[in-house]
Amino acid sequence: MNTQFSKNVMKHFMHPKNMGEIENPDGVGEVGNPKCGDVMRVTIKVEEKKGKKIIKDIKFKTFGCVTAIANSSVLTTLVKGKTLEEAEKITHKEILKELGEVPKIKIHCSCLADEALKKAIENYRKKKK
Repeated sequence: MNTQFSKNVMKHFMHPKNMGEIENPDGVGEVGNPKCGDVMRVTIKVEEKKGKKIIKDIKFKTFGCVTAIANSSVLTTLVKGKTLEEAEKITHKEILKELGEVPKIKIHCSCLADEALKKAIENYRKKKK
């Protein structure tokens, strides 16, 4: 297995953005992959501006490999400040494009980040009903 990571992957792994957990979050999404053991938890804070629901803050906690942590970090930078609708449209391919090259065996990590975000938004909407 190729364990060479791009500079961007290593930057997000060594200095992850938005790591941690939001106190009293508006939405929580947690996903895991039993095969590799990675677990991601995303918490969001949503505010309404001019009738639109904006992700004001997003944080993550990830138990996993270099790529899983880097993907989580990139995800948060991509969605912070976006509307819920814009954030929901972000795919694992966009996360990977922003992150840069990763070993093929690690591509599933970006899918986990994407799923965790979608679950956090879904959780927010359920709470608001």
